[in-house]
Amino acid sequence: MDGTTASGGIKETATDRRAQAQALWHRLDALREGIVTKSDHRMADWAPRIGRAGFLASARNLADWLALREADLAPLQGPLATLGLSTLGRLDGHVRPTLNAVLAALADIAGQPAATTAPAVTDSTCLCDRRDSLFGARADGPYTRIMVTLPPEAADDPDLVAALVDAGADAFRINCAHDQPKDWAAMIGHIRAAGRAAGRHIPVSMDLGGPKVRIADVVPKRPPRLFAGDRFALAARTGAGPRRLACATLTHPALLDALSPGAEVTLDDGKMRAVVTETAPDHAVLEARHAPTKGLRLKPGKGVNLPGATLRVEALTPEDLAALDLVVPHADLVAFSFVQTVEDVRALIAAMQARAVPDRPLPAILLKIETPLGLRNLPDLVIEAGGVLPVGVMIARGDLGVEIGFERLSEIQEEILWLCEAAQVPVVWATQVLEGMAKEGQASRAEVTDAAMSQRAECVMLNKGPHILPTVRFLRGILGRMDRHHAKKSDRLGPLHLWTGADQEPRPDLP
Repeated sequence: MDGTTASGGIKETATDRRAQAQALWHRLDALREGIVTKSDHRMADWAPRIGRAGFLASARNLADWLALREADLAPLQGPLATLGLSTLGRLDGHVRPTLNAVLAALADIAGQPAATTAPAVTDSTCLCDRRDSLFGARADGPYTRIMVTLPPEAADDPDLVAALVDAGADAFRINCAHDQPKDWAAMIGHIRAAGRAAGRHIPVSMDLGGPKVRIADVVPKRPPRLFAGDRFALAARTGAGPRRLACATLTHPALLDALSPGAEVTLDDGKMRAVVTETAPDHAVLEARHAPTKGLRLKPGKGVNLPGATLRVEALTPEDLAALDLVVPHADLVAFSFVQTVEDVRALIAAMQARAVPDRPLPAILLKIETPLGLRNLPDLVIEAGGVLPVGVMIARGDLGVEIGFERLSEIQEEILWLCEAAQVPVVWATQVLEGMAKEGQASRAEVTDAAMSQRAECVMLNKGPHILPTVRFLRGILGRMDRHHAKKSDRLGPLHLWTGADQEPRPDLP
């Protein structure tokens, strides 16, 4: 019985609860039916491209999630919470089972027969297994793995690699845009030796340089520093710009061809912002609108971006194809820079298959998301790569932030994490993590907060620097402490000691 009072209030409350549950059931059931229809339509396109049977369930869940996120779930969350049910905020990795479970609970509260729809099969350990496969397995330590970029001196210093492993490095990154194949081979040899000594496999990720637009040459050779209001030129060839202005040529003419008056151009990872004031067939004149306090000098090798523009360039450069000769037989992962389309992914896979070594699997693919087009195409890129080889995603926050605007980066990196959890694909949190500590020996408060946020990814990447060893130890301590409180998006409700007066528990993860 519902129970009654003189006013009948308790009975009325129970009746309202059943009515509310029934109304929510109808809304959620209609939502689920729409998701199934849209998901089936997307899977009809995706399924023929998936040759790995173990990736099919992940693709299905991603299709479900994309269909689900077309809807506004916010109006359902409050009513579900008042009934003590899941608010659907943590369903990314298991969309259909969560919907089915909530529908069954609503049916029970409403006093109606539960639906008989069989839940989709999911494996809660899938993402962890894929993390371990890509970024290294270890019996202890934090959930999030640490990948360290090796400096050039690592080619001649095996003790440095061993020390980084002892400090907590789980995987290593070799940037093929720097050094030479003989240096890469030496680094790989040191990594394999360090892995044998540690009794575990330590993965090697090798970054293809890709078609990043950089300054190729500068006239004069040592131009003056540029400040806000100063003008300079970008030209198709040396000497093509106005002689009175500092002039830089570019590694790829595609950016110069895309310039028009009013277009914004950024240099050196966004340190300078400039606007095109005039164009000619072989050059463009720009005016700096924002520059560092000390100014910025045009130098060969500095990156140049045209935010928001889609530059149609081949993702694989001749240098990348040459690098693959060593990468394919020796690397565990190929980090694919500036990937934008499924055609880019197909070209990489074909190039890798042409260099395949008998009895050795091809490296996994790490999709580096650095452009707006790559971001928009991310679901299809994941399917195209994951349908053939193990796949991960790197949030390359440097170029991506410049391209989409830094004010949007915090939002977009969250959405990438959600999407990849739905696809059960491991994520690398990259670019300038604890950069101040690695280079100067001291991290800022903002960098420490950023490092703590990285714990929600499966791997976090550190760049090289003279203080990299203490930085690895520091990061490992942060990740271990954050593991006490968060698992992906879920809060861990373990006991808190700070305000209870209880003795502090031991902290073996403290550096």
